[in-house]
Parts: sequence; structure tokens; C-alpha cells
Amino acid sequence: MSDETWPKPGDPAPDFSLPDAAGAVHSLADFAGRYLVLYFYPKDATSGCTTEALEFSGLLPRFAALNAAVVGVSRDKPASHARFIDKNDLKILLLSDPDLVAHNAYGVWRMKKMCGKECLGTVRSTFLIDPKGMVEKAWPKVAKAAGHAEAVLAALAQLAGG
Repeated sequence: MSDETWPKPGDPAPDFSLPDAAGAVHSLADFAGRYLVLYFYPKDATSGCTTEALEFSGLLPRFAALNAAVVGVSRDKPASHARFIDKNDLKILLLSDPDLVAHNAYGVWRMKKMCGKECLGTVRSTFLIDPKGMVEKAWPKVAKAAGHAEAVLAALAQLAGG
């Protein structure tokens, strides 16, 4: 896949309908009227993904003050999300996408290098979606999980005037 497949600022955000840790289904329309930070991560309970989830969770009150929800998406099943949330006392919503529907719609399932080998996988990516469902900003290849949530918060604060 080329980088042309990532949703760009100004594009309508692709819709999704995915279950959370309890099995309740959430879609893009559920977040209408507020900002949505939609981030894709490779796997529950891994080092970088735990760091990212903890940082977003810790900053959640500041995101909420700017009228934003934070949602993480991975291929993990709802039961895995439930364990990940409980173990780390996460406050963010995690959605399960084992069939890669949202991953493909957002262009985050692609070839990547791991341990020197190429394989298909989730490329850590974040999309900031405005209250009308349009992509405002995209981070299509997050190089480092640590500090990323703070960078997203700073971008949101600029947009939301906070």
C-alpha cells in the first residue's frame, strides 16, 4: 500500500462499528459533536502499546476538557482488552478489530519491518477527527509511543483553542 491510502486532513473519517471490552459496539457517529482521537496500536500488553495507552489514559481529563474522546483500536479480542484495561487501570475506550475492517479503512494494516523481516501488521497511527467527522490531523507512522499522546493533545489544543 502506498501512503496515498491514509486518510488525510480534510478527508471524511472512515466509519467503523467495533466492539469494546464489554462487547458494546461503537461507531464513528457515536462521537459526533466532539473531537475523536482514534489511535491504532499493534497489541495489548506489549511495551510500546502499554506506554501509549497509559499516556493517553493519564491525559484523558485534559482531552475531555477540550471536548475530545480517546479511542484505541487493535486486532485483539474484547477479552484481551478487558484484561489490558484491568491490569493497567486504563480510562480510555479500546475497540476490537480482529477482521481488520477499520485497520484497512484507515490504511494502517500494511507491510512493516520487525526484527529485520517484512511482515503484515498494524502500523502505529493516530487520527484526530473533528466534531463533524472530518480528519483534522493524521500521524500515519508514529515512530515512538512515548510522548505521542502529549503531541496529539498539543495539536488538539491548537485546533480547539484550548
